[in-house]
Amino acid sequence: MSDAKSTNLWRKILTDFGPLILFFVAFKFGGIMVATGVFMASMVVAIIASKLLDGKIPPMLWVTFAIVIVMGSLTLYLNDETFVKMKPTIVNGIFAVILFFGLMTGRPLLKTVLASGFPPLAERGWTLMTRNWAFFFVAMAAINEAVWRTQSTDTWVDFKTFGFLPLTFLFAISQAPILNKYQIREDTDEA
Repeated sequence: MSDAKSTNLWRKILTDFGPLILFFVAFKFGGIMVATGVFMASMVVAIIASKLLDGKIPPMLWVTFAIVIVMGSLTLYLNDETFVKMKPTIVNGIFAVILFFGLMTGRPLLKTVLASGFPPLAERGWTLMTRNWAFFFVAMAAINEAVWRTQSTDTWVDFKTFGFLPLTFLFAISQAPILNKYQIREDTDEA
């Protein structure tokens, strides 16, 4: 991997997962309300960093930012942790709806979001990836609902940090066969 790509990957990891890690640490030291405030502030920093370092703010980061600010504000204003616990359900639900809508209209929208970071894929590959990620987001929304409604806040925070991330990485890795099968190679037009 080139130095530029490696740097971009680390910047993306920090803007995508840095706020979550800070949320976890703040929760362990200050509780859910402090963690919510830290999460909101770190999302502001992630938005600014993304704009300054990359010159743009990815659509998924905008959606997450907006929901974190709204649900975090409700959590703090009403002193009710329910809102911050529902945030992953809402974010994943919105992503699923957007991806399913794209599929229904013949546009694999995952291509729009991820094309710059992936090798060129045939349209069938983008369609399959979009479908799979849409179902994954539905599953993650359902899992979040099950965990926050049946477990303690401590367990939910631990799972949000150490369950969601590994599940997301494992799912992403499981998509490698699609990437391999539908990657457009220089010697062919379509995989």
